[in-house]
Amino acid sequence: MALVLKRLYQGYFWVFTEKADPRPGELGLLFMSSPLYPVAFIFSYFYFIYNLGPRLMENRKPFEIRKLLIAYNAIQILANLYIFYLAVLEMLFVSNWSCDPVDYSYSPEAIHTLKSYHLFFLTKLGDLLETVFFVLRKRYRQVSFLHVYHHFGMFTMLWVAVKFFGGGHGTWVGLINSLVHAVMYTYYLLSAIDEEWKKNVAFKKFITQIQMIQFTIFIIIYGRLLLKTDCQYPRLCSYFFVPQNFFMLILFGDFYRRTYLKKQNPAPTIEDSEKVGITENTTTVLLDR
Repeated sequence: MALVLKRLYQGYFWVFTEKADPRPGELGLLFMSSPLYPVAFIFSYFYFIYNLGPRLMENRKPFEIRKLLIAYNAIQILANLYIFYLAVLEMLFVSNWSCDPVDYSYSPEAIHTLKSYHLFFLTKLGDLLETVFFVLRKRYRQVSFLHVYHHFGMFTMLWVAVKFFGGGHGTWVGLINSLVHAVMYTYYLLSAIDEEWKKNVAFKKFITQIQMIQFTIFIIIYGRLLLKTDCQYPRLCSYFFVPQNFFMLILFGDFYRRTYLKKQNPAPTIEDSEKVGITENTTTVLLDR
């Protein structure tokens, strides 16, 4: 038993000390000094949405938080537009868009990029509030597996990105995903202000289309990395990212076909939308990028 614990500790030390980027911890970036912080946060998140939250709301009426949702969506729009702006500036100085290794130096440019990645991570932390809002409004049906898995996955993926490879080719994710999120949160903001927007099928259709385009772009970008044997960007990202986005493209393609291409089908209901796309105030995709 002692030997097993020793090996586990050695493995932990090797991964999170020897292989991890030391800069996030040295800079004091939130949640970056130890993996125990994000793990504790995620366990608290799960405990609240599946246990504590429903118990607290059991004998209470749903909270009326319309003004809070308006403020939340507005902040998310501004945050994602700012990340998009930072990503555009970053891409302007990339010499090779097909292979951009991570700069692990302490140069002002490299540190600025790392902090931009961390800001992107913080927006995914903020996305977890969507689930909290569902619980407070007793919208338990919307706390679906896809919704929770998506937010958990994005939170975890961005933490790993900042901790191990904060920079380089991953800027493409911030560039595209932040723009898609800005559009989506614009829809959520308009819906919170005026419920008539919830009936706007054209807007929902457009959001589904840009998400499918996003997945396709990610497949191409990260698929090309697998063909470049001389690229120093971690290939592990492509091994995960390419099949994951293929899965999401198939899922959204099927939803788009059933909902918008079959003329005999009625307009998408909230229940249908919750399965793979737009709900009242969330996206239930796995990688939204």
